Amino acid sequence: MKNRSRVAHIMVILAAIVAMVAPALAQDKPADNMVIVLEKIRADKKLFVAENMELAEAEAKAFWPVYEQYQDELFLLRARTARLIKDFSDGYEKMTNETAKKLMDEYMTIETLGPKLRQAYLPKFRKVLPEVKVVRYYQVENKIYAVLIYELARNIPLVKMGK
Repeated sequence: MKNRSRVAHIMVILAAIVAMVAPALAQDKPADNMVIVLEKIRADKKLFVAENMELAEAEAKAFWPVYEQYQDELFLLRARTARLIKDFSDGYEKMTNETAKKLMDEYMTIETLGPKLRQAYLPKFRKVLPEVKVVRYYQVENKIYAVLIYELARNIPLVKMGK
């Protein structure tokens, strides 16, 4: 139960930070405070992963660099999702068919990139961990992702329909 509440807490913060950081990064403006918050969240997530992976010292030494690369690419995907949510928000009041199509196409593209990214990193994780720990890591990531998706779904309203 403690782990569930910690995952929920981390993911609520992650959802908020992705929504806030991505637009700041896209604008190429200094975001020192946001970078600090992002680093804190990444550290909390890493701690959560470490607590759940039970890595031997040699495994940890090989795993963490691959994990960091994966997280960097995952962040880019989450930032793209944050931009999509912002675009949705911008068009929410007066959603046109053209805007809806554009948003839906971007959503579908993002949805196909997640599995491709996980698939691309699978051999890399298999190189550094026994198969059982690879499965466990993917389970941990899936649980975190599920909480993130839940939080997004809970907070994003349905599109307004024209009359």
